[in-house]
Amino acid sequence: MSESAAAELAREREAALPRIVGTPIAAPAARPAEVRPRRVAADTLAAVLPGPGRDRLAAGPVLAVTTGQQPGLFTGPLYTVYKALSVLALARRLERERRVPVVAVFWVAGDDHDFAEANHAWVLNTAGEPASIVLRERAPEAPQRPLAAERCGPEVEGALAALRAGTPESEFKGAVLAWLEAAYRPDASLADAFAAALQALLGGRGLAVFRAHAAPAKRAMAPWLLRALPVTLPDGLSPVLLEAGAGRDRLRPEGQGEVWLTRRSGERFSRAEIERIAHDAPERLSPNVLLRPVVEAALFPTVAYAAGPGELRYFPEAAPLYGADGPVPQAAVPRWSGVLVEARVSRVLDRHGLTLAELEGPAGALEARLVRESLPPDVAAVFGELRERVEREYAGLARAVAVIDPTLEARVVTARNAALAGTHDIERKLVAALKRANETLVGQIARARSAVFARGRPQERVLTLASFLVRYGPSLLDALEAEVARWVEAS
Repeated sequence: MSESAAAELAREREAALPRIVGTPIAAPAARPAEVRPRRVAADTLAAVLPGPGRDRLAAGPVLAVTTGQQPGLFTGPLYTVYKALSVLALARRLERERRVPVVAVFWVAGDDHDFAEANHAWVLNTAGEPASIVLRERAPEAPQRPLAAERCGPEVEGALAALRAGTPESEFKGAVLAWLEAAYRPDASLADAFAAALQALLGGRGLAVFRAHAAPAKRAMAPWLLRALPVTLPDGLSPVLLEAGAGRDRLRPEGQGEVWLTRRSGERFSRAEIERIAHDAPERLSPNVLLRPVVEAALFPTVAYAAGPGELRYFPEAAPLYGADGPVPQAAVPRWSGVLVEARVSRVLDRHGLTLAELEGPAGALEARLVRESLPPDVAAVFGELRERVEREYAGLARAVAVIDPTLEARVVTARNAALAGTHDIERKLVAALKRANETLVGQIARARSAVFARGRPQERVLTLASFLVRYGPSLLDALEAEVARWVEAS
């Protein structure tokens, strides 16, 4: 292919990409912490996947900008990638401003045990509608094992086959499937598969993927977990979790704080026993959501953590856990948030003069409004006039009745309401008939809504990146990286 033909193809692909609309998360302004650059300890470094990010950490001294997420099937929802792109962009900006190496680190929370959140992925199927791909279910009464202990198993081959069959054919599809097949293997844990997929996707762009569930990482964390063990949170529990008979479990102090009980299984552990576990089997210990940023700041010279809206709310609650002689608290800063608006969705919005926000309401509401607006003007005027007359005439009747027998006034109001309800009922049935006659319009709006607010939730919290990479290829990731970088530079 000639250079001119290649350039023209590149322009066509760029023009076909979805429109990227940023929706920044509101958050208090937070200046990145003043942390001294330092070297990363060997055990911590050993849990980082090989790549340019790890090489830069090893070269030290450095600073770090971090984020993290529990593992998910096929990298989970879009916001996982948005978090990673946010720290990459912020690291580059801070490196330029502070004139020291700053590395973007992604903490893979393989200790998490929420299998129901990790066992599925939502994709846009060939019709452009959300479809769920489920790995398998875990019985509610089963032990709450960390995702690092959950193998993908043979079921992952069926999940990959469902992705292959359920998404449209394109020139990019083979590469997307190869990327996920290399990571999500039957013998790999969900946590390791997630880490490998993220590394393959963004490791070359500088992201350091940290496997917090790996043995070296657990050794590095153990002293900090023992230090936090005696702390009791407002819910009466320790911020340290222990894997016991019922799986990963919270600990409740008993007596004078030298014995702890697991919340679900009721097993008793002394301080000496927990210290022995920290030494011999540190993989059984893990931080809760409040303690994690403290441990993270202890392992990495962290100046900022890029967080979603939920994390931004609870992050201040972690402040007491740092302690006077603990690590310097990192700043919590918002990650990039946004929506990918495909051309088919933009056409529907433009045709009907709609905004993205108008798609957010309950299913059917916008469709009904548009259909109602399509009522012939004379019919709409008749309904309006009829309701006005009903209100006016019944108001006059109520006044007359009140003079003769005030006790009958309530019956007049009831009759008025019944008459108004009758007009609304006729109008609803007329709108329903118009909706049947406007099936194309109704279908277009419904599909546009399901692409932007999948299952009634923001797109980024449901759909996975693979859906869009199959359709648009690596150029989409380039465009997203550029948009996130633009937002970070402007913030």
